[in-house]
Order: sequence, then C-alpha cells, then structure tokens
Amino acid sequence: MGWLGLDGARVLVMGAGGLGAACVRGLAEVGARVVVADVDRVKLKALVAEPELAAAEVRPLPADLTTSAACDAAVREAADALGGLDTLVHAVGANDRRPIEDMPDEVWERILTLNLSTAFWAGRAAARLMRPAGRGSMVFFSSVSSQLAHPNHGPYAASKGGLDQLVKVMARETAAAGLTVNAVAPGYTETELTRDYLAKPGVREGMTGLVPAGRLGVPADVVGSVLFLASPRAAFVTGQVLYVDGGRTLV
Repeated sequence: MGWLGLDGARVLVMGAGGLGAACVRGLAEVGARVVVADVDRVKLKALVAEPELAAAEVRPLPADLTTSAACDAAVREAADALGGLDTLVHAVGANDRRPIEDMPDEVWERILTLNLSTAFWAGRAAARLMRPAGRGSMVFFSSVSSQLAHPNHGPYAASKGGLDQLVKVMARETAAAGLTVNAVAPGYTETELTRDYLAKPGVREGMTGLVPAGRLGVPADVVGSVLFLASPRAAFVTGQVLYVDGGRTLV
C-alpha cells in the first residue's frame, strides 16, 4: 500500500467507534501517524491497545467534540502531538430511528450537532491550520441517506444532506490553497455499532434485498475509499461525495 503515499502522514481521526475505528486501523496499516479523538475514554483505550496497533503510532485524545471550542482544541492538540496535520478524517455521528412526528427537539438538536456542526467546526479548524502549509486533505462521512428518503431518518438525513453541501463549499473555498475536501457515503455497513439492529427479525434480509451487489458493506469497503481520498493520489479530487454502497443509490 506504499503507493498511497500515506507513510508518515499526520492524521487526526475524530470518532473511535465503528467506521472511525476501522479507519484508524487502516491508516496505521499504511504507516500513518494517527491521533484518534473521542469522548469515550474506555473505547479509546481499547482501540489503541489492539494487538495490530501495538507497533503503530496511534495516540488517544479524550475529547467531547460537541462545541466549537472543543473541536478547535482537538485539532490544535493533534497537530501539536504530530508536529503538524496532513489529514482530518471526521467520523463523528449518531442516528435515532423514529418518525418525525415523534422526534423530540433535543434529539433533533443532538444529531444535527454531532453529524453536521462538528464537521463544520473541525473542518474550519483544520483548514485554518492546513492553509499556510499549502496542502492537506479532509474526509467526512456522509451516507446514502443524504439522497434516499429512508423513513425514521429525519434528522440523520437532513444532517447528511447538509454535510454534502458543506463539503462542496469548503472544497471550493480551499482548493486554490492546495487542500482537498471530500466525503464517503456508505450504504448500510456491518460494524459493531450496527450489529444489534441487523440482528432484528427481517432487518438484514430487507436491507440486503435493496442492494444490487447482493450484500451489505463491510468496513474494508469504506476504509479503502477513505485512504484514497486522504492520500496524495487524490490530490486533484475535491468536492466529491463517493458512494460506497454496492449500487444502493441506483435503485
């Protein structure tokens, strides 16, 4: 994987669960130096203690990323620890599956904050840091729900639709400075965070039936796309949302 040019890259991954953790593992495998930020100290400790990460440079950063100041601080602390910042991977997010009519205000606000506001705050902080260096990449996590009207996904879908447009505007504003800003948009992917939901009667079968490829995604499907967009190989790719969905958005 040396052709990616990520050996020694200085990366901040925001989010240590599910696909965020998978990205940490993938980045470590190609030689990147990683700081991973999350509010869950237990999850952070368990991740950096994994045997396959023992020889890698992966540092935990406990951080509640739900405010502008906290995102600024996390970006600054990661850059200080790594001696600069080449890449931001934003994998912070949440969902709450219930009809819009039953959605409390506080749940709407929490999901919009986690999925969209943290992306804005982190991206802004990273852009300010990367611009003087004349290079840098950012990869955000969108979703097929930004395009498909899935029931019981109101705030989640709204946040991911907003994220797609935020990525495009941020990309346009930073392209001349040598930065790239992109998103990956997975279809339903099997991780430890989705395991319980997929185990419910009929859920796995129903979701799989909507995917032309005939299966759900696995973390490796998504991580490969993140690594490419983070790498110098994608230096002329910016403002894009890459759907990693087995053809789900074609249906």
